Amino acid sequence: MNKIRAHRNRTIILSQTEKEQYRKDLIRISKPANIKTIRDKIVNQNIFEIVDFLPKNFVDLLILDPPYNLNKTFKSTSFRKTGISEYAKWFEKCLLALLPTLRNTATIYVCCDWYSSTAIHLVLEKYLKVRNRITWEREKGRGAKKNWKNVSEDIWFATVSDDYVFNIGDVKLKRKVLAPYTDSDGRPKDWQDSSQGQFRLTHPSNLWNDITVPFWSMPENTDHPTQKPEKLLAKLILASTNENDFIFDPFMGVGSSLAAAKKLYRRFLGVEIEKEYCLLAAKRLHLAELAPTIQGYYDGVFWERNTFKLQKKVKTF
Repeated sequence: MNKIRAHRNRTIILSQTEKEQYRKDLIRISKPANIKTIRDKIVNQNIFEIVDFLPKNFVDLLILDPPYNLNKTFKSTSFRKTGISEYAKWFEKCLLALLPTLRNTATIYVCCDWYSSTAIHLVLEKYLKVRNRITWEREKGRGAKKNWKNVSEDIWFATVSDDYVFNIGDVKLKRKVLAPYTDSDGRPKDWQDSSQGQFRLTHPSNLWNDITVPFWSMPENTDHPTQKPEKLLAKLILASTNENDFIFDPFMGVGSSLAAAKKLYRRFLGVEIEKEYCLLAAKRLHLAELAPTIQGYYDGVFWERNTFKLQKKVKTF
């Protein structure tokens, strides 16, 4: 049965007509494919069924958001928590299958929960150059009576070689100035005074507390239980690729990485086993053509969470 949603609920859903429409946008791979075949496509299959058919050395950015080591059900697919060593073996098998797709200049980001983060690190270090670990605040999470509330996730940052893209100027964060110091002549010191308020551009760190998890009033929201925000993916994409570079997401879910890639003029390939998630991703790609904005990203700058209240003229938030 369809959910009854509030009038202002902006969650993306699919009508039967749309399901038929977007089904035509999905492809399947059963033989060796070339770049032209897979560029800007959604593949509705298990990644392990098709990885050997993919071209070699075509990926500039690999975004890995695999099933976490948790008890979780996604439509027709269920996952059960295992021991750390077992999960590490599964992840290593996955990584080894994907390594041949990477260029020598490629970057890899791996999303994970705190429990499996160490296992991910140790596996990555065997085959790649681990650069950093990003921790981002989900600002949601269930409370616990005998433990700390879990409100963060990790993203491991690794590269194939020492020759890689990192566009630090594209991912600076605009923050509200709490202590507006001035020079001796009264001019702002390392901050800007504008009609929207007092802000400074800060270098990106590995601790992100400016991310909003999609919810019912956001136009990117879907019913996917672990959907990643487009703003989060946009940071990874802008930092580690240039326009027209190729992004590969083999566990794409409902396509947040693809939608962000399209809005930022990158090429992409997404793979997902659940058909409904693929259809939602296809719809999001269509919507990206109509509304190419990314929540929290305006005029080439990422904004600190909730600072949109200070900008009455900005309507893209």
